[in-house]
Amino acid sequence: MNAARYEDGKVQIHDLPVPEPQPDEALVHISAAGVCHSDLHLAKGDWTAVGAVSLIGHEAIGVVESVGAEAARFVGVGDRVILGLGSAGGTHWCGACEYCLGGSPRHCANARPILGTFAEYFPIWAPSLVNLPEEVDDLEAPLACGGLTAYGAVKKLTKHGVVPGRRVAVIGAAGGLGHYAVQMASAFGYEVIGVDMGADRLDFARSMGAADAVEAADAVGALTADGGLDAALVFTPKIAGFELGLNVLRPGGLFVGVGLPPTSDGPIKLDPFTLLYKDPTVVYSAVGTVQDMRELVNLVAAGRVKTHVSRTGKLSELGAIFDELGAGAYLGRAVVDDLAN
Repeated sequence: MNAARYEDGKVQIHDLPVPEPQPDEALVHISAAGVCHSDLHLAKGDWTAVGAVSLIGHEAIGVVESVGAEAARFVGVGDRVILGLGSAGGTHWCGACEYCLGGSPRHCANARPILGTFAEYFPIWAPSLVNLPEEVDDLEAPLACGGLTAYGAVKKLTKHGVVPGRRVAVIGAAGGLGHYAVQMASAFGYEVIGVDMGADRLDFARSMGAADAVEAADAVGALTADGGLDAALVFTPKIAGFELGLNVLRPGGLFVGVGLPPTSDGPIKLDPFTLLYKDPTVVYSAVGTVQDMRELVNLVAAGRVKTHVSRTGKLSELGAIFDELGAGAYLGRAVVDDLAN
């Protein structure tokens, strides 16, 4: 089978044996794989805490090719599925520790990441798979991490008391994750203000459902003139975006960090007086649960959320797609929809 690895500073395509699923796994024949910005960060070793990896790809849709002896009660051969937890959300957990029982299985000591979906076949823990209805197209593969991550972040709003009808900022609104959050928060009844850079990106945020969109450079002045916003969801992988998110909040507002800037950007700088006067709630959000994935699939099937795909290509084009992603050459997402070539 064809499988991509990131080696010696570039994408390499290998011809590898088709893997055999373990007893609790299903082997999925991949139809489409999403290209996530974190693939690029992981490949280039931008995150010191993680290091560089050669296995890339963690968003995919496909058809179950075979199942292990213990997996048949979860999925069957021929089922069309999405890999339900994204990158470091984990494909296995114990189900009994305080984190699993508390709804945060990604913290489980037994969790392991999904990496390596830029391949024709991929074995995965069967209970993490979510079946897809016909209404969900293969090009929705980026839901597996990008969509799920945005959904988990938007759900933090009600969890922390920011109810529909309130004004919230989505920083990085035209990006691969931000464009999902604009749609979701708007669909749930929030007044969404998109924040990004460039007229085309602001127009795109409005087309996704934002009530308004503002340039990042103008955001603090524009959004705090009447006291600030109730929440800021920060999807941009830039430290400046994190600082902006704190600065546009009203007193008592909610800050939700989602993007992961390169380690070279340095840490977030927190002014103690800002914390004193604004008294914000500061949380981070990463991926989601299998149940979150089921809910998201239902939203997509109902036409309330859609992946904006600007770039598709063959597996052999993945290196070029990575270059375009790093240069910000397209809006929304890219999908590899031909893994055999």
